[in-house]
Amino acid sequence: PALTIAMPSGSANEVAARAAGRDFARLAMAAGVKRNRIVMTSYQSAVPEASAPVRVAFVAVRAQTDKCGRWPDDLTETSENKHYADFGCSYQNNLAAQVANPNDLIGPRKQSEIDAENRGAVIDVYRARGISDEFLGNSEVTY
Repeated sequence: PALTIAMPSGSANEVAARAAGRDFARLAMAAGVKRNRIVMTSYQSAVPEASAPVRVAFVAVRAQTDKCGRWPDDLTETSENKHYADFGCSYQNNLAAQVANPNDLIGPRKQSEIDAENRGAVIDVYRARGISDEFLGNSEVTY
């Protein structure tokens, strides 16, 4: 996601806020945020005589569910093979805890670059092996 740095315009500290905003951007790039993911913008200060803050914002996605814990029945006192209360919540909580990248639940990732050299080497090794006599002898298919 983009990192937005909003600097005040028309405030008493406008010059200092712009310098601080540029420092925030440099700090973010030093921490690994790509330059094209940093958006520098300005906003109009509500009170020109007052010092206005530099606003730094970003969007983060996190997999989570509501709190679980509704257990009206004792599961050991029934022989019915049904989903119990809060089964869905517990299931979704466990799934959310295991997801490494929550964006994967929203949609597929962009395809990465193909390593053509590695792919060619793997295909060459596969072709050089051929079909072994052991495989042909144990196979139910005759060629």
